[in-house]
Amino acid sequence: MFIDTAKVSVKAGKGGDGAVSFRKEIYVDKGGPDGGDGGRGGDVIFRATKNVNTLLDFRYQPKLEAKPGANGKKRNMAGRSGEDLIVEVPVGTVVKKDGEVVVDLAEDEQEAVVAAGGKGGFGNAHFKSSTRQAPRVAEVGEPGEEYEADLELKLLADVGLVGFPNAGKSTFLSVVSAARPEIANYAFTTLTPNLGVATVDGDDVLIADIPGLIEGASEGKGLGQAFLRHVERTAVLLHVIDAYAEDAGENYRIIREELTKYSAKLADRPEVVVLNKCEGLDEEIVKMQMASVLEVAGNDVKIFAISAAAKMGLMEVLRELRSEVKKYREEEAQRLSELPREVPVEFEVIQLTEEAGEDFWAVQVVGKGENRRFVVKGKKIERFALRTKFGDVHGENRLRDIMKKMGITNEILRLGGEATSRVEIGRGEMTLFE
Repeated sequence: MFIDTAKVSVKAGKGGDGAVSFRKEIYVDKGGPDGGDGGRGGDVIFRATKNVNTLLDFRYQPKLEAKPGANGKKRNMAGRSGEDLIVEVPVGTVVKKDGEVVVDLAEDEQEAVVAAGGKGGFGNAHFKSSTRQAPRVAEVGEPGEEYEADLELKLLADVGLVGFPNAGKSTFLSVVSAARPEIANYAFTTLTPNLGVATVDGDDVLIADIPGLIEGASEGKGLGQAFLRHVERTAVLLHVIDAYAEDAGENYRIIREELTKYSAKLADRPEVVVLNKCEGLDEEIVKMQMASVLEVAGNDVKIFAISAAAKMGLMEVLRELRSEVKKYREEEAQRLSELPREVPVEFEVIQLTEEAGEDFWAVQVVGKGENRRFVVKGKKIERFALRTKFGDVHGENRLRDIMKKMGITNEILRLGGEATSRVEIGRGEMTLFE
């Protein structure tokens, strides 16, 4: 079964917790701290492969979770890092988060981390100093990234077949390649995209056939809109028109309009037009239909009269497609090579350094009376809070020390905070003072 969309839950591994431990050896008086650090959580990694051609497996495995890191141990033994989860996906898979593209896996063997594992927490051996020789504080591991990912498969092909249902696209694909799509004498026999490889004078051309388009396809009518994404990556469009259509030019205009509505970039793709099923028609009728198409498309469009069923005129079309594909690929490579590697700055931009941005924080007072609490926001302080074991007096006191050094405590006091005021940082909550 061909499945080209899926929704999955990806969750990277949580980092391991640091350990609180002290040396306990015979004849060694007052051994120092030796709690090890927690291991890093595993990543969720997507790897593109040609050996997979559908997203079907994700319908039965909607949760992808990497292994957590192991906790630290005594004798300064760090926890083992969590095992990465490597997931194979078809080449052409796009991963989205909240509608934004996370990664586009368009090449075979391409890999990408779609969810990063959390860092492990420091053990108490990490906090030893000349003034704090017996620290009882250890960090908890950071949680791994977690979100709902939308997967979309966009087939990678040289040529995309477009046209009305029953125009002969599947017949064309079956004749020029080894593909065996369903073929019948009624509309919408093609329900899923099909791929075929045509060999032209020793060169291979990969052709994608999608379900037929109808007027309003870009707005969700018919089957085509759900599969138009599969011709987005193609170099050339092959527009197949039924020679028996009442008005071939009108058919051409409707499909072009739907392509433009779906994607202006796709509509600008090089195009070759074929008038199919010409084997039983009078030459004058064929010329009239071709003239009708050219009147709409313009004389620059290359149009051929063929018969896929009778294998008439196919090699000439295939050679034209190969030529257009090669030309497009060369022009695209040239365009990419000419893109500037860095965008020049035309005016002076004043911005915070990365370090200063990390230190930025803000305090917001939420609620009144007994429900009043002080919510602290900031990248750096929230990261410390993530690694704090709330409910443990030593861990909370360390976080209080950090808040004091960063000036957060004074700001809360200025806003009316008291010793017993509730302070919320990230997912944790504690009182302002112990």
